[in-house]
Amino acid sequence: MANKCTFKRGVHIPERKDRTTGKPAELVPTPKQVVIPINQHLGAPNKAIVAVGDEVKRGQVIAEGAAPGPMTVPVHASIAGIVKKIEARTQSNNSEGPCVIIEADSSVSGDAFMEPLDPFSCSKEDALKRIRDAGIVGMGGAGFPVHVKLNPPPGSKIDYIIADGAECEGYLTTDEAAISAKIDTIIRGIAILMKITGVKEAVFGMEDNKEFLVPKVEKAIADGAYPGSITVRLCKTLYPQGGEKLLITALTGREVPSGALPSAAGCIVQNVGTLLAIGEAFTIGRPLIKRGLTVSGGACGTPRNIVAPIGTMLSDLPPEYFNIQYDKLAKIIFGGPMMGTAVPHAGIPVQKNTSGVNFLTLEETYIEPEQYCIRCGRCISNCSVRLFPVLMNNALEAGDLEEAQKIGLMDCIECGSCTFNCPARIRLVQRFRTGKFKLRNYLAEKAAQAKAKAEAAAKAKA
Repeated sequence: MANKCTFKRGVHIPERKDRTTGKPAELVPTPKQVVIPINQHLGAPNKAIVAVGDEVKRGQVIAEGAAPGPMTVPVHASIAGIVKKIEARTQSNNSEGPCVIIEADSSVSGDAFMEPLDPFSCSKEDALKRIRDAGIVGMGGAGFPVHVKLNPPPGSKIDYIIADGAECEGYLTTDEAAISAKIDTIIRGIAILMKITGVKEAVFGMEDNKEFLVPKVEKAIADGAYPGSITVRLCKTLYPQGGEKLLITALTGREVPSGALPSAAGCIVQNVGTLLAIGEAFTIGRPLIKRGLTVSGGACGTPRNIVAPIGTMLSDLPPEYFNIQYDKLAKIIFGGPMMGTAVPHAGIPVQKNTSGVNFLTLEETYIEPEQYCIRCGRCISNCSVRLFPVLMNNALEAGDLEEAQKIGLMDCIECGSCTFNCPARIRLVQRFRTGKFKLRNYLAEKAAQAKAKAEAAAKAKA
């Protein structure tokens, strides 16, 4: 195997994976109810297509695009039962959003899965439709619709499919568990993407803390005997190696241009959980109705890798299942500790992009007041995408959104390396997320004003 690759900068974070590494993913007991957000993707909103009182089968579509367009994916019932409510609930991003609440009912029998489909004999259009109909989005975090990602803009030349198995966040081992148990289906998912895109080369990237999985991956590649080349490469364990732009640089030496998508560098990156879902959507016709995640942290007495129906709330599972030690609990994080979101309680539904839930003690997290910036430059020297976080923060504090944009606000991947290294404990990532929201609104308002001005000028001329 070639020398281990990496990217410039980045940080070494406490991994804290030892409590769940090597543990298989266990299917949780079927919850009595699920709370399924109807919008779990980056794109146009969905609308519920079921009503209170409806019986729904597992795998049945319960929400679909509110308006025609490519940037929507359907949402499916993850258990069989009765629709009890359709109402706004708090979600993992701490915002209120519409959800379909389904109560489990054993009298509702059968699944509403799709028929299996051979991805190697069907058309590209049918393959993309299957991925969309299965409701598959990127499961590494952003929730971008996969069928859109696999159909890049005209003129794009894709050279590599990259399987992202880095799993660089602390605590999380759900991808490791999936690779260990479902690697044949994951490799099939890679081959399906190669068939859809016409790409002849794929790279399976993992950090070297998962080197023990390489023989299993290489055996699955050899046993699959799919057309094209699928190789395995190890990266140095360095955060945030799993970010798609950084993984592209580490594995291919290419860089994604500022403001561009990975397709601009000739690459399409998919998380191993997404590849697993793609493989199952074709092989058994199952839509994305469950996902693997890690439940860990120092306040979790029984840490586990689990597979849970979408919409499961950990608070609804038996108390002894995770044995949460609430006297030690300081913070609950949905996702990893670096990029995840702190939530107020455990009654938050698992979504398609929920990679983990961590119950952290005071010793594992930072709950300290912010101090004044001392201009030490650590945020700059550790920024994985080579930005100037201190200057972006200064611009935002001054209310100069255009200046923050020029410095690179929208190129920030929100990895948290700057916050992790800040001796003043300034919540830089939180500020950048808020700044992006304000900038998008400002640009939208500016565009609307320009359009109104142009229309008024045209009307005056007429």
